[in-house]
Amino acid sequence: MSTRKLNRQQRWRIDKIQEERIARLARREARAHSLLEEGGLAGERPGLVLAHYGTQVHVESLPDDPQGPCLQRCHRRANLPALATGDRVLWQPAALEDGIGVVSALLPRRSLLERPDGHGHSKPIAANIDQLLIVIAPQPTTRDLSIDRYLVAAHAADLQPLLVLNKRDLAEAADLARLDRYRHLGYDCLSLSARSGELDELRQILPGRVSAFVGLSGVGKSSLVNALLPDIQQVTRELSSHSGLGQHTTTTARLFHLPGGGDLIDSPGIREFGLGLLTGEQILAGFPEIASWRGRCRFRNCRHEHEPGCAFVAAVAAGELSQERFASLRSLLADGDAATDD
Repeated sequence: MSTRKLNRQQRWRIDKIQEERIARLARREARAHSLLEEGGLAGERPGLVLAHYGTQVHVESLPDDPQGPCLQRCHRRANLPALATGDRVLWQPAALEDGIGVVSALLPRRSLLERPDGHGHSKPIAANIDQLLIVIAPQPTTRDLSIDRYLVAAHAADLQPLLVLNKRDLAEAADLARLDRYRHLGYDCLSLSARSGELDELRQILPGRVSAFVGLSGVGKSSLVNALLPDIQQVTRELSSHSGLGQHTTTTARLFHLPGGGDLIDSPGIREFGLGLLTGEQILAGFPEIASWRGRCRFRNCRHEHEPGCAFVAAVAAGELSQERFASLRSLLADGDAATDD
């Protein structure tokens, strides 16, 4: 495939954007150096990233910090990779209570949920999480392909996925049947309602773990946070009367501490969770019931489309594999998986 040629104006725009990014990094590093040189920072200590706000992050001290509790916004040193909500870091709080601290180091992550940004680079969403709660609802409807994207991402990040049907009071037979299909594939599934407060099953799986809500805008992620933590009261909005889709209320991933132990991360709604950072092997591994048929095709380089002797196609025709899931797999392997925000 030939490379598309850029005209002079396009090249100038790309160079200009690069210059602006470099300048922003330089200004951020200069601010951090200024704080260090002026003695405006306290000693280095471990902390937890609660939220991400552009070039700054909200960091709090750990519960066992001998220096006591502290919560501040911080600059990130320019030589650090992008930070995610849930990251463990080393940071230096500002000496003044209303000052801005500096994150100096990123501690090792045990897990990372990430997706491509508009330029194909990694965009971290949440770190050090244990389980991914994929929230769906009768309104707005989440396509099976979108659910499968999240399941693939969970497998790739070694996270425990769990499908959560919210707004159970609006659910129809087709919604419950779809939940059963994923349950029969071996995935844990819950059916509940944030509005009525029927959350006992959800409360049982949260203590002692770091969980993250993902899903479309409007499915009720923030409403679930509000029901679990009444003192928080995240802003929520009704579905758009024009499109029937959710409207953005959560603009950045935020971490909340649960009273019974464990943490919960509420993430912004994403229309399609891109998988452009994953290989074909990783995508296939996200369909374990299909991946188990690997090695049975007649040809080693089988593309699992119309080749003679394809074990996948034969299994689907015999009813041994789900036609819907196989269609999802082929779609994810074929497309570019560009990530698009709501």
